[in-house]
Amino acid sequence: MNRFHWSSLMHAGMRGLGLKPDEFWGLTPAELQLLLGRRDGVTPMRRDGLDALMATYPDSVKGRDDDRD
Repeated sequence: MNRFHWSSLMHAGMRGLGLKPDEFWGLTPAELQLLLGRRDGVTPMRRDGLDALMATYPDSVKGRDDDRD
């Protein structure tokens, strides 16, 4: 299991990024890493992932009265 060096993370988040304590503690570790500029393991979404999201959450539903062209 990975251990977090909390004092360093708190310093980076609150002193370096200027986060308030509740903002810092409200972040997930992944969000904090992203704010600190770490992109390890983050890959861009591929077309098949976008297609799946668009199929699951379409912008409009055909046949609805408020769906006008």
